[in-house]
This record gives sequence, C-alpha cells and structure tokens, in this order.
Amino acid sequence: MQQGVRIVGVGSYAPERILTNEDLAKLVDTNDEWISSRTGMKRRHIVAEDQATSDLAVEAAKRALARAGLDAGQIDAFVVATVTPDFLFPATACLVANRLGATGKAAFDISIACSGFVYGLTVAAGLVRSGVYNRVMLIGAESLSKITDYTDRATCVLFGDGAGAIILEGSSEDCFLGSSLGADGSNPDVLFQPGGGSRNPATAQTIEEHQHYIHMAGKEVFKFAVSKMVDSSLTALQKAHLTPDDMAYLIPHQANLRIIDSATKYLKVPAEKVVVNIAEYGNTSSASIPLALAELDSDGRLKQDDVIVFVAFGGGLSWGAVAWRWAA
Repeated sequence: MQQGVRIVGVGSYAPERILTNEDLAKLVDTNDEWISSRTGMKRRHIVAEDQATSDLAVEAAKRALARAGLDAGQIDAFVVATVTPDFLFPATACLVANRLGATGKAAFDISIACSGFVYGLTVAAGLVRSGVYNRVMLIGAESLSKITDYTDRATCVLFGDGAGAIILEGSSEDCFLGSSLGADGSNPDVLFQPGGGSRNPATAQTIEEHQHYIHMAGKEVFKFAVSKMVDSSLTALQKAHLTPDDMAYLIPHQANLRIIDSATKYLKVPAEKVVVNIAEYGNTSSASIPLALAELDSDGRLKQDDVIVFVAFGGGLSWGAVAWRWAA
C-alpha cells in the first residue's frame, strides 16, 4: 500500500528592509497610484547587502522546524526552489542543509522560476509517497532584488524577496490530491534573464546591456498567466474528482492582482477563498505561495480537510497547480 503525505510544519521569513511605492517613485518615473492600480502592490521586503537566498531559506526552515517540533537531523532531504541561488553551483539546498546541521542528507535545487513551489511540491510529495524518504523539507526562496533593474519602470516595481518552507511527512492519510504541471520553452525571451548562462556568459558587454536582470514582456505574460492558471487549477481538481466549489482556499502565485482577479473570475471562486498578500510582499517568485500558506497557518484559518489549490505560472514559460487536503 502506497504511503500518504501531509504537511507537518510551515514557516516563512521576509527581510526587514522595506521598499515602498513612494521609495520607487524616487528612482523611476512612477507613483503609488500607478503601481497600486496596475499590480496591487504597496511594499516589498528587500535583502540587506550581505544577505543571500540561503540566508532567507535558513530562517524560513528554522520556523517550519519549530512549528513541526522537529530538528533538521530528522529531515531526510532538502529541496530549494529558486532562480536566485547563492551560486550557480553548488545547489543552495546543500548550503541550507549544512547550516541547519544536516550535512550528509540529500539536497537539490529546482529552477523553474515562479512555478518552483508547485513543481517542488509535486516532486517532494512524490519522494515521500513513493517511500524513498519519510520527511522532505521544501523551501521557496528568492532574492529577486539582486537581479532587478531599478532603472526599468516596467519591472522594478514588481519584485521582492522572501522565503517560505514546508515539511512533508509520510502519513496514513494522503493529502496530495492531484497535480498539473506544464511548460513551453518556445519563446523564452517573454520572461527571462538573458545574461549569465552558457548562451550569454558574463562579459563587459552583457553587464553594460543590463542582461543580468529580469526581462519581461508584460502583456504576453498576462494573457498566458490567466489561461494557464485556470486550466491547471481545473485539471488538478479534476484529478481529485473535485470542482472549484470544493475549495476552501485558492493560493495563487502573487505576481499581479489583476492576473489573480481575472483567473479567479473565470474559476468563479469568491474573493474570501482567495489568499492574497501581494500588497505586502510584491512578486517573490517561488516564495510567494509558501509565504501565503504560512500566513493562513499562523492565523489559524486552516481547518481539518480544507481543500487548497496552489497555482502558479512563471518563466519557462511554465505553469502548474496542486490540489491538497489539509490535515490539521
């Protein structure tokens, strides 16, 4: 009989430094009304100069461990979803496991941009359900401010930093209900970081041309995001023999409030079921969903058997959703 999986600990961390819409208005030609009306964002948390992604991940992981009443040595594998690793290699997960005192355990990264948490949840849950490991820690962590061009008005207002962590554990009850993942790499320049990889290694020219920052075609991303969020949510629910009416909560990737509103309108999900914290954090890529889940958990709003759908889209282009039943 296949082992089930449940979430036994949730934790999050956001840097202390705050970047407001008013602060951004001092850097580029923008204002609070313009940003708020188009994105729903008010503030972002930004790493200190000496902070890296692993620092955020470690703090979120410690809080998840405390919530679960576990120590790092009881975790069998560590997975970090990020597009802002400390280094191209080794994997940030290796650094996180070491700093938590769990050297020697399995550790690897997932790099699929804002879809990182839902991809990671599918993979990590699979490792537990298959019996390969009993406990897996999944962390979504980003320092997007490190790759944000603060001279580009179209992108600099969007991104923030943070981390969220969950601990998955083997269980007689299976909380993983269904997953739907997808990707289309035919047009990567819609949302990508052009410089720094093997295609365009770092040179004086790539630095001068700002190729090491996030580049995005906003209109194209918007159209793609809404349709894929709707389709993947419905597919994940269908695999669980459920409908949107069965959801207690929809936790979408926090990229843009207009995208979230459009997707939930198509899904016919009432606003009180949609978890939105974009005003506080902005777009934190793979960290956005676990940050929102941690808020739900800490506020005591999650109840036994609540059905949650996690849904995201991002660079790749990629998308995905996971239907999950909460075990209190």
